[in-house]
Parts: sequence; C-alpha cells; structure tokens
Amino acid sequence: MSDFENLGPRWYVIHTYSGYENKVKLSIEKVVEIRGLGHMIFDLQIPTETEIVKNEKGVEREVETKLFPAYVFIKMIMTDESWHIVRNITGVTGFVGPGSKPVPLTEEEIASFQIENASVEESRLKVGMKVKAISGTFAGYSGVLQEVSEDNKQLTVLISTERRDIPVILEAKDVVADE
Repeated sequence: MSDFENLGPRWYVIHTYSGYENKVKLSIEKVVEIRGLGHMIFDLQIPTETEIVKNEKGVEREVETKLFPAYVFIKMIMTDESWHIVRNITGVTGFVGPGSKPVPLTEEEIASFQIENASVEESRLKVGMKVKAISGTFAGYSGVLQEVSEDNKQLTVLISTERRDIPVILEAKDVVADE
C-alpha cells in the first residue's frame, strides 16, 4: 500500500542545503532522463529575479537572485517511488510538509510564486500529439490533442473509447504526453 494518495501532477517544494538548489535540480533532471521518469516528474523551477546593481564606481550590472533560497519547486505525481527518488538526491533535506508527508501547493500559491510558466506548458504539448489523461474523470484514457486554449490551461482532446472518439475538454495539468 502506498503512503501517498494519487492527486495527479502537483507542485511540491523541496528543501535543500543552501547553495545546492541548482545541483539538486540538475541531479533530478538527470535521474528523470536516465530512468525514464518523465511520466512522474514533469518540471523543476528555481524562481529568480534579476536586479540592476551599481558598484561603487557607478557601473551597472544585472544580478540574478533566488527568490526562495534553499528551495526547489517540483511538479510531480507523488508516489512512494517518486518520493524516494527525490528524497535521496544529494543536497535534498526533505519536502515541505509535516513530517515526511509532502503538501502540494495550492492554486493561489502557484499563482503568487509565479512558478507555472505558460511557455513550458505550450512547448510541452502540441496539437496532433498523442496524450493521456492522468487524473479526473477520464484518467487512463488516451487521445489526440485537438486544441489548446489561449492561456494554455485547457485542452480539447479527442479521447478514444471502445465505441467512438469523444472530444473532451481537460485541464493541462491533468494530461501528459503519451509515449
């Protein structure tokens, strides 16, 4: 039995040693690529902002600073396997949440932290691509992506059932590319 209820892909927060954010992100991306876990771990973000700073001579330069030092945001399906993979990466101290139970971010937190990047969603799913619903009423069904809304949050997918193909509107967060 799994310790985690499958909520589909959600954003979680990983706590890292200070200064290890980029190393953790690269390590997770490498493990996802090597083990073929793109169906469980979808995106990693380290929110930053760019500031113009003047030195004592008046020379301006751009400096990129992390908005949340020692934290990495990860969009993943939380299972025992995915939890263990991320938790055992060098530099990771754990997930944000009580004890060892990670808590997904709310829609309001995702919006306020500005971690959901429309261009990532747009490049991830293209019209004509075969996709699979991973949560919601049509979880487990596959189909062909017919249309993407302007805000990249809703998709029209032609779902294949035993009797016929049905056009269904799904949330982008509930769909993955079907390999």
